[in-house]
Amino acid sequence: MVAGESGLGKSTLVNSLFLTDLYKDRKLLNAEERITQTVEITKHTVDIEEKGVKLKLTIVDTPGFGDAVNNTECWKSVADYIDQQFEQYFRDESGLNRKNIQDNRVHCCLYFISPFGHGLRPLDVEFMKALHEKVNIVPVLAKADTLTPLEVKKKKIKIREEIEQYGIKIYQFPDCDSDEDEEFKQQDQELKDSIPFAVIGSNTVVEAKGKRVRGRLYPWGIVEVENPAHCDFVKLRNMLVRTHMQDLKDVTRETHYENYRAHCIQSMTRMVVKERNRNKLTRESGTDFPIPTAPGVSDSETEKLIREKDEEVRQPPHTQTQEQECVTQECVDQECVMHDECVQESVQEECVMQEESVQEAEHCAELC
Repeated sequence: MVAGESGLGKSTLVNSLFLTDLYKDRKLLNAEERITQTVEITKHTVDIEEKGVKLKLTIVDTPGFGDAVNNTECWKSVADYIDQQFEQYFRDESGLNRKNIQDNRVHCCLYFISPFGHGLRPLDVEFMKALHEKVNIVPVLAKADTLTPLEVKKKKIKIREEIEQYGIKIYQFPDCDSDEDEEFKQQDQELKDSIPFAVIGSNTVVEAKGKRVRGRLYPWGIVEVENPAHCDFVKLRNMLVRTHMQDLKDVTRETHYENYRAHCIQSMTRMVVKERNRNKLTRESGTDFPIPTAPGVSDSETEKLIREKDEEVRQPPHTQTQEQECVTQECVDQECVMHDECVQESVQEECVMQEESVQEAEHCAELC
């Protein structure tokens, strides 16, 4: 993936890296059209061959990035695209047929930094901080032919200091083994010191000192693209295609994709646990359907009743047993009281009947 503002030479560098023309039908927008343009994601596939090894390479471009008046979260579409590729690979990996999975994950992101100004700009910092956990970021100092060798050196040091200051995690080259020869160790150290790569792109062939080379012709001389004394183009190309391609894929698989996969599994586990708890609560309450709201009862009262029911379900078993015993004791007390009342009423009725009998006997005696 290549990302950066328009006019920094992204398309030219891609064509220079892979000796092709991927942007034949590209239409350049004017200033008014770029104001309303949103960040797009375009994919190009190219077949390259290095020392007899054929490679199918997918190049993702981000036209419109950083061109708007308000660039707030303009990197979101780029981050969403990377997550979509992770999601697609995760689905294919979890499917039934896992033999021929097509890997469209982004293994490297070349981020182009403007040569003008003093170090990184806020947009550069925010973009790299938003994506450094998702993809291997390789910073590139664009259009290095606009700077003198001393300016290139100072700007590289400044950019590396700011990357460390803001806690940005760019791609880290693996350390050499102790048994490697000194020449290889020196080349590896030079590669690490070249960050960010100062690059120049050109598809024009010019003649310099009797040789035809790819470069840029200026009134004061010729800048050769593939001359290590002029820029870091050759180092960047070798790193991408030859020496560190497999390591870029390994870091993507073992770090960035595994982080995404672990996050997905954690989210799925939380959802399963939540669903199980909800089903368990439904079974214990004895209802398999939502509780309807009684007419005339407000939502707050319904929520209160639901909360009370939840508290009853969540109570420990011994608490529920104690409550049941209390309820049982109350019922026994009520039955005793009712029995006493019945006995008392019966006694009173019997006394009344005896009094009535005595009165009737006295009345008869008087008549006799």
